[in-house]
Amino acid sequence: MGDVVHLRAPQVEPLWREVAGRALRRARQERGLRLREVAGRSGVSIQYLSEVERGLKEPSSEILAAVAGALDLTLLDLTVAVGRTLVAEAAPGRVGGPRAMTG
Repeated sequence: MGDVVHLRAPQVEPLWREVAGRALRRARQERGLRLREVAGRSGVSIQYLSEVERGLKEPSSEILAAVAGALDLTLLDLTVAVGRTLVAEAAPGRVGGPRAMTG
């Protein structure tokens, strides 16, 4: 009988929109706000805000600013929260430098 080798699937980096959506949802829930309230304050539909929070939509910077503002956050607050989460969730060996940009 041979040794059984267990292969781990490579860790896939989360998309920025997914992490941002989770950060917005967390901020909304921490403030005890409902989707309807934040949607009304930001001028975004409830359906769209729900999709943003679930990481299904790629919101524009204007939408992000409106939703963040409705939560008393700045874009900087949101960006820092997303950055910290991305660093914390980084695959081993990936921390310490951005992925090489090609183009």
